[in-house]
This record gives sequence, C-alpha cells and structure tokens, in this order.
Amino acid sequence: MKETINNNADMTPEEFRKYGYEIVDWISGYIRDIKSYPVLPAVKPGEIKSKLPSMPPLHGETFEKIISDLNNIIMPGMTHWNHPNFMAYFNSTSSMPGMLAEFLSAAFNVNGMVWKTAPSSNELEERMLEWLRDAIGLPQNFWGIVYDTASVSSMHAIACARENIPGINIRQKGLANAGVKPLRLYASEQAHSSIEKGAVALGIGLDGVRKIKVDKEFKIIPSELKRAIDEDRENGWFPFCAVATIGTTSTTSIDPLDEIADICRNENIWLHVDAAHAGVTAILPEMKWILKGIEKADSFVVNPHKWMFVPLDFSAFYTSKPEVLKSAFSIVPDYLKTSEDNSVKNYMDYGIQLGRRFRSMKLWFVFRYFGIEGLMKIYREHLRLGKLFAGWIDEEKNFERLAPVPFSTICFRALSANRSEVQINKFNEKLLEEINSTGKVLLSHTILNGKFTIRLVVSGIRTAENDLRDSWQLINEKFNQLSDRF
Repeated sequence: MKETINNNADMTPEEFRKYGYEIVDWISGYIRDIKSYPVLPAVKPGEIKSKLPSMPPLHGETFEKIISDLNNIIMPGMTHWNHPNFMAYFNSTSSMPGMLAEFLSAAFNVNGMVWKTAPSSNELEERMLEWLRDAIGLPQNFWGIVYDTASVSSMHAIACARENIPGINIRQKGLANAGVKPLRLYASEQAHSSIEKGAVALGIGLDGVRKIKVDKEFKIIPSELKRAIDEDRENGWFPFCAVATIGTTSTTSIDPLDEIADICRNENIWLHVDAAHAGVTAILPEMKWILKGIEKADSFVVNPHKWMFVPLDFSAFYTSKPEVLKSAFSIVPDYLKTSEDNSVKNYMDYGIQLGRRFRSMKLWFVFRYFGIEGLMKIYREHLRLGKLFAGWIDEEKNFERLAPVPFSTICFRALSANRSEVQINKFNEKLLEEINSTGKVLLSHTILNGKFTIRLVVSGIRTAENDLRDSWQLINEKFNQLSDRF
C-alpha cells in the first residue's frame, strides 16, 4: 500500500532543511561515484514511462517515496552527461559551484523581465556579460544578453539582420507586405542546423539559406561566399546575413573570420559569429587568434553551459548594435511600464521572451570559484588531451584522423583492409555502436566527405588522462573483436 500524507501546504522550513541536506548528500554522492554508472543507459524506448503511473497521485506522498522512485525509476534511464567518459557531442558538464547557484536561483524564483522585477538579476547579468566579454577578448562595444541556448541566440541574430535591412519595415508589415526581395542568408556547409531552424522560424525559409563550400580543413571558402553573393544579387535575391563559425559542430573547424568580415562589410551584410562551443577558449592568451576580426562582426554567441561548466542552460549573445535588437522585439504594454525605464535596460525589450530566469547567478559562482587562472588551467589540459588522443590516432595504423584538431574534438575512423568505402562505413558504424553499448564511454559520429566518422570530445570538467587512456584501450579492444568477425 502506498504511503500517503496530507500535503495541503508547502514544506515547512524545518522539513526543507532536512530534505535539502538529503538532496545535497545525494548529489555529492552521485558526483563522487559517477564513474560507477554506465554512461549510456541500457533501456528501451518507453521503458521508463511504463514504470510511471498514468495519473498524478490523489494524495501527497512522502519525500522518502519520491527519492526511492528517483533511484529506482529515473536513474536507470539517465545518460550521464557529467560522467568523465561522456565524450559525445559538446559536453555540457556542470560544476558543483554552478549546481549550488542553480539551487539559489530556484529559491529566489525571480522573473527578470524588467529591472524593477529583479534589480540584482538585471545588474548581475549585465556585469557577468561584461566579465565574459573581457575575458575572451570581445570588443568593448559588444553588449550582451543571456538566452537559453545558442539556437535561440542565433535566431535573434538573424532577426537583427532582418531588422537591419534599410528602407523597409518587416517588423510592422511582415515579409509578405514589406516589399523586400527574397532574403538570402549564407552559412558554411558545416554550420549548425540551428541556423536553418532560425531561418524557418523567421520566415526566411530553407530556400533562403545558401550553404557555402568548405576547404579540405572544413573551413568556409571566402571566395565562394563572395561569388554566391554576386550571383544572388544578379538573380534577384537580397543578401542580408552571413554566419561564420568558430568551432563547427562536426569538426570544430574555424572559419576565416577576418576575411569573411571584410566581405560582409563591403556588401553591407550582417555578420553573426557562432562560437557556442569553442569561444570560451579565447580566455587563453595563446588562443586569442581564433577571434581575429571579431571587431568587424555584428553579433556573436558563446555558451558557458558547453565548456565553461555552467549548468544548462546559459547562452551569451553579444551584439555591437543592441538598438537593432531592441527595435526588432520591444513591445511594452502599459502594465509593464515603470518609472525607471529611462535609466535602465529592461531585458524583456531585447528578445522574444518576457519571462527570464536568474541565470547569471550560475556564471557568477563559476567565475568566483575557479577564477580566470583556474579556467585557463582546465582549458589547457583539455587542449593537451585532445592533441594527445589525436597523436594516438595518427600513430596507429588501424585508424586515421579525418580532420584537424584545433581544439579537443577528434574526428577519426577505423580502417579495414581490402574493403570498400561502403563496407568501411558499415564497420565504423558497428564499431561505434559496440563501443557505446558497453556503457563505459559515449562517443558520437558525423559524416565527412561521405565517410562515417567517429567523434571524441574532451571538454568535461571531470575528464582526466586516465579516462582518455581507458577509452582508447576500449576502442582498440572493440576494433580487434569486430575485425575478427566482420
């Protein structure tokens, strides 16, 4: 029989203290023992849902029962992104200082839509974005705002580019009635899919996105961009926006920002820079070069929740033209007007959202706890580990590296003698499946020049050299086992 209680009011402070300590103990134990869990759960679709009641409880249940179900139902279906052997995608590991800040943010539960509704949230956000701007070396005239993800940040950049078109009023009339030619947005063949999604959401359409060829290092070719712009103008398109990427999703390639920026300035095209994953490494003096030409860009995004150990979600969007962003989105009904409006920035005016979480608390805790020197030490170690693994691939005759390693993402594949490319692709697909099915490490994949490519990413705060060595040993073991029967 289920144990129920009459919970017709919130927890008392005494109960909260008791169970709060239990949750903190649970989290600290989880992180301490995280290597004991399989990175990828061995569950089938629908398995977790089948263990959950189809209806909510009529009567309140004890906290002990809730924690029991957390352990017995939810945990078996968790993919552990905080695991040191989670090396798939761009890892979003949360640091423990960031977790504590998330706890506080939930306790305050403010809505920072205007300055008056949360002065500390408003002004801490402003200061944290200045800290981050200066740490990675963005221009002083870049103004920032926090969104949830880079997908949303990039969508706002495209909206700015659309709003920045002179002589028309898309905001008021909409695309259909504004009298503008079909709009064209340019991005690399390697650009993130969120750019296309943003174009869809803003009425540009997939046909309005033109993919630009990349070179052998998967970098956008500036001359191809210029040729595409000229060709489109001749054919009745209106070029209005281009996206350069610093650390593309598949290979972390770095587009030649400086050259692209010159083309965009000459053509009066808005330039957005997507550095969601890799931009934080510009904190390192030796990595400042990745942002060469950034002063000529119009907008920029970097995600502290990707490689700065801030818990999801936190995307920092910057623009040198905040007035354009405000022009695109500001709508202020009477009930949101305040006496301070002329002397403050109300963040609700600079995006699609009205409700805004207290996200800046997380970045504040991370900056304060690690400091710039602490973050630099972690980044240097991750970059070292990336080069170390790339060296292992290069030295092993059974594997080949398929892309440069400017950061710590390694793209590689296994080789299989006397087999066709189709067979090699199938071999690598099966190899990745067998590696991940062990639960000991989680890798991801992409397709490069028609080749099935395995990706390993070193960006987790808990990932150490011994984890990388164990993963390399596992990869080789699975390669040998698969080779014997494939």
